Amino acid sequence: MDTGDFKGFNVAVRSPGIAWFRFTTPERLNGFTASIKRDLVEAVTQAQMDNDVRVVVFTGSGRAFCAGDDLKGYQSTSIPGESLTPKIAHGHDNNLGTYNGLRTISQRVNTQVRSLDKLTIAAINGVAIQTGFSLALACDFRIASQGVRMGSATLRFGLLPDEGGQYLLVQLLGVSRAMDFMMRKRIIEAEEALELGLVHEVVPSDQLEDATMEMATEFAEGPQVSMRLLKRSIYNAAEMSWEQSLDEIAAKTAISDHHPDAREGVRAFHEKRRARFNDWLGG
Repeated sequence: MDTGDFKGFNVAVRSPGIAWFRFTTPERLNGFTASIKRDLVEAVTQAQMDNDVRVVVFTGSGRAFCAGDDLKGYQSTSIPGESLTPKIAHGHDNNLGTYNGLRTISQRVNTQVRSLDKLTIAAINGVAIQTGFSLALACDFRIASQGVRMGSATLRFGLLPDEGGQYLLVQLLGVSRAMDFMMRKRIIEAEEALELGLVHEVVPSDQLEDATMEMATEFAEGPQVSMRLLKRSIYNAAEMSWEQSLDEIAAKTAISDHHPDAREGVRAFHEKRRARFNDWLGG
């Protein structure tokens, strides 16, 4: 995949196969524009298709993870960095333009992240509001530094959580608590987010990157085929019946049971050693 400095973010691939996305407009609290979102979709697509990438991490710079959309930036061309996609109209100029802008650009970011077979981690280094909050919720795992604040709070501006935040919160909190969270415009700190189950870990700010790398490395060294099949099966199970979920995972097991990683796992167990997965990837 392409690495380097792009508009609003940079990408590096760290060993062993961790694509590290960092948002790079701290003076704008890492707010997103339509062009940033389109480039993120392209970069995430590249990460999915690159066999050298096993885990994808998103984090911010400065005092924000991402504080929502950068409304001023929508009218600006001053954001430095290379573009991965050509410039097009961003919509939102009328009713139909808003619908098109959401369905074609804004909502595709979280859709693309959720569609990744590879595990994703949000390393929440600072404020995560609206767009940033929904992106974090779209990731499979979330680690937050102590004291960061996060929430949707779109109703404070008379707006809706239009990038999928309501769906993601219902999945994580259930209908009743999601209703309370959004209707009461709640902005919470990391410790409360941990209690609610919105993040998986809370660590001191100076340990966030190390903790994220430790988790990402654990995932990257695991059996990639089985982990990717299981990720999809878990998400599917939330929307399937019992019988459907059994049939779905049986079909996936027909693949994983006969994969080289499974043979290596059994061999390592009998030889009383740690399994060395992913030789088929050259790793």
